[in-house]
Parts: sequence; C-alpha cells; structure tokens
Amino acid sequence: MKDQTTLRRDLESGALDARLTALCGCTGAALAEKRGRLFRLLEAYGAAFGTGGAAGLFSGPGRTEMGGNHTDHQHGCVLAAAIDLDALACAGPNGSNTVRILSAGYPDIAVDLSGRAPVEAEKETSAALVRGIAARFAELGYPVGGFNACVDSTVLGGSGLSSSAAYEVLIGIIINHLFCGDEVTLVQIAQIGQYAENVYFGKPCGLMDQLASAVGGIVSIDFQNPDEPAVHKLDYDLSGSGYALCIIDSGADHADLTAEYAAIPAEMGAAARCFGKEVLRDVDYHEFWDGIPKVRAAAGDRAVLRAVHFFIDNYYAQKEAQALEKDNFTGFLTMADKSGRSSSTLLQNLYCTAQPQAQAVNIALTAAQHLLAGDGAARVHGGGFAGTVQAYVPNGRIDAFRAGMEAILGEGCCHFLRIRPEGGAVIV
Repeated sequence: MKDQTTLRRDLESGALDARLTALCGCTGAALAEKRGRLFRLLEAYGAAFGTGGAAGLFSGPGRTEMGGNHTDHQHGCVLAAAIDLDALACAGPNGSNTVRILSAGYPDIAVDLSGRAPVEAEKETSAALVRGIAARFAELGYPVGGFNACVDSTVLGGSGLSSSAAYEVLIGIIINHLFCGDEVTLVQIAQIGQYAENVYFGKPCGLMDQLASAVGGIVSIDFQNPDEPAVHKLDYDLSGSGYALCIIDSGADHADLTAEYAAIPAEMGAAARCFGKEVLRDVDYHEFWDGIPKVRAAAGDRAVLRAVHFFIDNYYAQKEAQALEKDNFTGFLTMADKSGRSSSTLLQNLYCTAQPQAQAVNIALTAAQHLLAGDGAARVHGGGFAGTVQAYVPNGRIDAFRAGMEAILGEGCCHFLRIRPEGGAVIV
C-alpha cells in the first residue's frame, strides 16, 4: 500500500501503466480508461474515508466459460478464461471490526465481523459474500479486521460473465493483502469465494467461476478432486486466432433463477446416486448407458438427458484445451459448436421452464448461428436460462455481425472482449 498522494501521482504520471498492461493486456484507449477508473476510485475513497491513511488498488476480473457447461459441480473438467472486464477497488484498513464498502451503482454496505455465522436477512446480498469470505479467512487462522473500500465494476450483472465471482475474488485479494501477508494462494481464494456464495449467499454454484477469475489467462481445470483442483494455464493467444470473442447480451435477466440453476446439479446428482455415487464423474460411462432405465424410473427423463450432457461436455472440455495447445483453433471451434448443441438439446438451459414463452437466449443463439453461417461458433454462455451467448466471430466480419445482432436484440448487445493475462491481483 501507499499513501494516497503517491498513488494519485503514480496514476497521473503513468507510472502504473506498465503494471496495468501486464495485468490486463490493455493498451491505448483501454489503458487510459482503466487508469481513469482507478483515479476516480482513489478520489471517491479519499472523499468518503479521508485522505490521511494508506491505501491499495486491487482488481478481480470477470470470466468467460469456453468449455464445460455445468460440468464443474459434478467434479468434471472445464475450460475458462479471465476477461478484461473487471471489478476494481481502492481499499485500506480502518482499525475497526467493520467492513465498509461503497460500490458504484449499489447500496453502501457495512458488515460487522464480530458475527461470523450466516445472517438470513443478508442472503443473496453482497454483505453475505463479504461476511462469508471474512469468516472463512478467520477460520484459516488469519486476523481479519475491518477495512474501507470503494468498488467499481464493469462486469455486466446477470450476463454470465460472473460479476459475483469477480467481486468475491476482489474481496478475497483485499483481505489476503491487508491481513494475511498475501500468503493465501489464488486457488484458495477461489475456494473461499465459492464457500461464501454457497453457504452465506445461498447459491449452490460450482468452483469454475471463481477459479477462472482468480487464476487468469485461459485455464483448463479438472475438478476430480475439488479440494485440490488441477489447474493448467494454457499458453494460447486468442487474439492471434483470426477470431474475436463476443459475448451477446440476450436482454433476459438472471434474477430469480436460483431454482432453475439448482435443479441441474440436483438432477445430475440424482442420476449419479442410481449407481451408488454422489457425482457423475465417478460413474462409468458405459455402466450409465446400461442403467438408463433405472435412472428414468428414479430421477426422471430430464435427469437422464442432463447426465448424458455431462459425459459429452466433460469430454469436449478436455479436447478443446488440447486443440488450443496444438494451435488448432478450427478444431476448437468444431468442438465448441458441438458443446453448445449439447447444452441446447440435453442440458436444456436456454430458457426458464416456468416461462416458456420467453426465450431470449434461444433467439440470440439462433441469430448468431445464422450470421456466422458456419464460420465460427456460438453457444449458450455460463449458467444459462437467461443472460448471454458466446460467439467466436471472424475478424473481418465483426461489424456485420454486430449490426445483425443489434438489429434483432438492440444497440449495445454485443461485447467484444479480450482475454486477461492475470487474474485477481494487487495492482499496488
């Protein structure tokens, strides 16, 4: 951490530009935008909490899922990457036992850390995440105290880019730096974020979102042992593939879909228990096919189809990573397309069953596939049911693709993103 006057001078002079470029892969206008956001956070922090104390600058990125749709919670494999949209913070210790966070566009929060247990009234709020993360660090033996923070996020809420994981990683990075001497690993910070979201926030998410955000770059993750996931960072530069990564906002909201998300691991788990296992990763593929009649009887037809999706997408997530490592982007696109079709037909997470007339994600996916005309790939992105579609668009057709999608979904629906080299980080 530094005194706020020095931080301000470093931002104004460009002394932090090299660090920001290495962290986010941004240059030119994108670098200037990042620097401006940090400067405004520093100004807001000084105005809210005073300019006398030392402070640090921190970042937690959003993530994009490239392969393995709903495979992580079954101890499967995924392919994911951090992106250049992120949550930034200016933060410093306040000598109390209370965390105070001012987030642009959201209500201010104050969390008294003397209470470590989940608070029912805080469920599905940022305060629950902060309390859960702090409590878990304390359980690990670290002397967590209060801090002040101003936060700004460009990760689109309800977009499948995991604004929640970016926030969790950001809070974890802050606590790790302020109170733990940066001793806790990025993988542990991801696990702490998942714990807070599961136990305190009340959402039964897997670990993929937090790990991709925390580690950064493109990562292949095997969750066979979820306590020690095997994380392999790929040496692949997507910008050299000839295609651009586009996240398309369908306009549908992720709000109030917790039950839809929860049904997927519940049904997959029910299928696994038909074979005496808790997760599908532990079920033999051939034994599953021979046992489909008993799965139908015990768990229902949709559970069968969702289990089949797990086996298919778990396979493709591994093969997609291998294709990128061999610089075979054409092969990657072929498998990404097949993965997306499995989500559509087997996993069935394109729309909410309670509102079958509202199918914005399906509309976005159909439009993207039409505009790509076989060159590229498009798939549902993230949890599904609402939110976004992911597309790989040939560089020479970006403008036409954007125009075609906006004609259907409205201006600003397309977000062309860069892969971020680093994950959760202390900037200074």
